[in-house]
Amino acid sequence: MCNNCDYTIHGRHHHFGWDNSFVPAERVAPGSIIEFQCLDSSGGQLQPGSTVADIAKLDFGQINPVTGPIFVEGAEPGDALKVTIEMFKPSGFGWTANIPGFGLLADDFQEPALNIWKYDAASLEPALFGKNARVPLKPFAGTIGNAPAEMGHHSVVPPRRVGGNLDIRDLAAGTTLYLPVEVAGALFSVGDTHAAQGDGEVCGTAIESPMNVVLKLDLVKDARLKTPRFTTPGPVTRHLDAKGYEVTTGIGPDLMAGAKEAVAQMVDLLAGRYQIDPVEAYMLASVCGDLRISEIVDMPNWVVSFYFPRCVFE
Repeated sequence: MCNNCDYTIHGRHHHFGWDNSFVPAERVAPGSIIEFQCLDSSGGQLQPGSTVADIAKLDFGQINPVTGPIFVEGAEPGDALKVTIEMFKPSGFGWTANIPGFGLLADDFQEPALNIWKYDAASLEPALFGKNARVPLKPFAGTIGNAPAEMGHHSVVPPRRVGGNLDIRDLAAGTTLYLPVEVAGALFSVGDTHAAQGDGEVCGTAIESPMNVVLKLDLVKDARLKTPRFTTPGPVTRHLDAKGYEVTTGIGPDLMAGAKEAVAQMVDLLAGRYQIDPVEAYMLASVCGDLRISEIVDMPNWVVSFYFPRCVFE
C-alpha cells in the first residue's frame, strides 16, 4: 500500500465501459493522492499458467476493466482534471496475445497466439521473449479517463475526447495528463496497465500486466480543454534508443494502408533474420516497435515508418 496516499481503491471497485450514472467508488478533494489497484485487460481471465487455448475462452464482456470511478469534489463541465502520474507498482506477470479479428494485421494473422511474460517487478530489467529477445520495460496505464457527457453505457474500446483507451506509452511515471471534464465530479477511472508497449500497439495487445498505480488528482478550473493533453518530464525513448533502430516504411495515399505495409515489412524482416515465427515477430513488434508518420505533406503519397529497437536483440 501507499504510505503517503489519501485513499486506496481496491480492484474490486472496477467497471466495464463508461457510464456517467455509475456510483462513485470514492469522493475525494482536489489534490488527493490515490493508489488504484488495476486489473489486467483480460480482467484476470489470463493467468501465468494460461495457454493459447484460453484465448478462445475469453469473455469479451469482461475485457478492459477500469478501477473507479472517482468523484472529484468541485469538478464541473468545462474544467480539466489534472492527473499527475506518481508511480507504478508492477506485478511481475504479463501476457501478449494475437486475438483473431483484432489488431492492425488481423487479416494476415487469423490464428490465436499467446506469450506469457515473467519480469522482475523491482528492477524492471528487460523481459525475455523467446530465447534471444529482451524487451525494455516502461509501465503505464493504457486506459485512463473521465466519464463522457452522453447518457448510457459506452464501450471502453475506442478512445474518447475525455480520454479512455488511449494506449499512449508515454503516460508513464512523471507525466502530467490533463483530461476534459464533462460531468459533475469528473468520474475518473484508470486501468489496462501495461509493462511495455510500442507506439501503435500493432497486434492489439501490449505486455498486459496487472499493477497498482499512484495518481494525484487535481483541478484546473474553466480550462475549456477539447481533448486530452499531457506533459512529459523528459525524453521518452531512452529505454529503447541505445543501439539504434531497424526501420521499414509504407508509402502511398492512405495512412492506414501505409501503416499496415510498414508493419508487415518489419514482421518479415524480424521473422527472417531471427528465425522466429511471423506471429511472434508481430507480437514482439507490438510491445516495443513504434509507428510514426514521417511525412504527410508531399501529396498524393504519405510515408509511414516503423521503428524497431535494435537493443532487443543486441
